[in-house]
Amino acid sequence: MNPDLVQVAVDMTRRALVITLELSLPVLLVGMVVGFLVSLLQAVTQIQEQTLSFIPKILAVAATLFLTLPWILTVLVDYTREMFLGLRTVLVP
Repeated sequence: MNPDLVQVAVDMTRRALVITLELSLPVLLVGMVVGFLVSLLQAVTQIQEQTLSFIPKILAVAATLFLTLPWILTVLVDYTREMFLGLRTVLVP
């Protein structure tokens, strides 16, 4: 197997994992912050309703996905372009 091809595969896999972390971070942070705020509100008011914590989190995560979707798509398209160009440079002499 071509050593350059293996190196490109390793680099692209590493880049895919980093991109996955970067793209999921805003959604996870918003869900965590909203969950903390709702839990704090529940502790202060002593309202222990399970659905009260679920609905605000789902709405916040959906809004975050809606707002960050153009950025997410740009990052994914750029990565796909990099991947094909990287494979092309190795496979085509």
